[in-house]
Amino acid sequence: MHPNEALLHEFYGAFARRDASAMAAAYADDARFSDPVFPNLDASEVRAMWKMLLERGKDLAVTFGGISADDARGKAHWEATYTFSATGRTVHNVIDATFEFRDGKIVRHVDAFDFWRWSRMALGAKGTLLGWTPLVRNKVRETAARQLAKAK
Repeated sequence: MHPNEALLHEFYGAFARRDASAMAAAYADDARFSDPVFPNLDASEVRAMWKMLLERGKDLAVTFGGISADDARGKAHWEATYTFSATGRTVHNVIDATFEFRDGKIVRHVDAFDFWRWSRMALGAKGTLLGWTPLVRNKVRETAARQLAKAK
């Protein structure tokens, strides 16, 4: 197994165990993270994001697979099931992740998922009707950014 593939197994294993410190250790100090809700985080923000999500997601369950990596790049598929705290609705999010590595650390991490699908589960009727619009996406991003700023 390539060392970067092992790093991803360790990262997602830590995620499943709810070990934010071990997840944080996988990132380089100049790492960048992006997903549809948190579009451009630096290393300190991504570390704080995982810690916040693990602390708030009391019923969070994570599964993962499809991990592969070489010297420069990697990928993984993971799924998360949790209760969205703002609405109390159950979410089952399906995510494909891509990574870039340097010196045995993650320097770029991009999680891709269907935001509209997520919004239908998390927000109910509002997400079904408006989840595809920039208005809802931007509102979710603003709320998430405020929560992250408080958690840092």
